[in-house]
Amino acid sequence: MSETNAKTMSMIVTKGTLDWAYPPFILATTAAAMGLDVTMFFTFYGLGLLKKDLNLKVSTLGNPAMEMPMGGGHMAMPNIMAALPGMTGLTSNMMRDMIKKKGVASIEELRELAVEAEVKMIACQMTMDLFEYKREDMIDGPVLGGAASYIDVAQQSDINLYI
Repeated sequence: MSETNAKTMSMIVTKGTLDWAYPPFILATTAAAMGLDVTMFFTFYGLGLLKKDLNLKVSTLGNPAMEMPMGGGHMAMPNIMAALPGMTGLTSNMMRDMIKKKGVASIEELRELAVEAEVKMIACQMTMDLFEYKREDMIDGPVLGGAASYIDVAQQSDINLYI
């Protein structure tokens, strides 16, 4: 039996918060740098990651694993905090500050790298219609397509991810 390396990767991107935006773009740009042909299918809340103007937020709600480094330790963000006014903004700013301090690329930078690396991005037409997004709301580069467009790619991909 001969070993072959993966040559293609596809992923469905369904989440649009700041913390969930990183995994698909990091994986896509890394795979592209390793020589894989990569396709990303953006649907539902993930579609927002293709908007020209990003205002990504972090939510502590439903994320019990979220811990932020503070005072030499790690502070867990309890779900109850999400109910307090201004908490989404506070946790989002804390995450952005931490990203900047640690020298991590922004989502805009990673997205630009993906475009430069010729990662194919498909914006879900149904979701565009559902959320009433216009093509001019989106960055240049992504093509419009539906579930069948993704399935065509996924059938031929060596690696398929759902994020």
